[in-house]
Amino acid sequence: MSKFYTKITSRLQKFIEAQKIFFVATAPNSGRINLSPKGMDSFRVMSENRVLWLNVTGSGNETAAHLLENERITIMFCAFEGAPNILRLYGKGKEIKEGDASWDELIQLFPETPGTRQIFDITVDSAQTSCGMSIPFFDYKGERNELNDWATEQGKEGIANYWKDKNQTSIDGLPTNILE
Repeated sequence: MSKFYTKITSRLQKFIEAQKIFFVATAPNSGRINLSPKGMDSFRVMSENRVLWLNVTGSGNETAAHLLENERITIMFCAFEGAPNILRLYGKGKEIKEGDASWDELIQLFPETPGTRQIFDITVDSAQTSCGMSIPFFDYKGERNELNDWATEQGKEGIANYWKDKNQTSIDGLPTNILE
């Protein structure tokens, strides 16, 4: 049923590129596990063992706090149409923010997105597929625009204030270093 890989094969990459939603999981050494759904055009496979995820401003900044502490991250994709499949990417991630050395090069790989907060650069240690036969079918109807509309309305200054007020610590009080 499940199968492990040491790299992202071309078949796995095609599966990733066809998905409209993925899930990100991280955890601190002690505290709450964070599991969040992600969408938009925000995921790139760079090589067999490297992926990038463009993260936008949201209610929290858990991933940044957790990766500062231990770098562990899991990304999960599920087939909601076609053949059943679940794919998990296990790895270590690091945050890249505007002003960091590789920001200008990497941000060009993504569409301009209001509220862009950071890019997570993930080294994939292993990938695992499993059957996904219990996952229901869902029809994709399109992207939601509310987050982009909100970020556009806030503008850069409003987003910076939001980060200051809401994104500096995790729900467990861990620093995110968003403003450093």
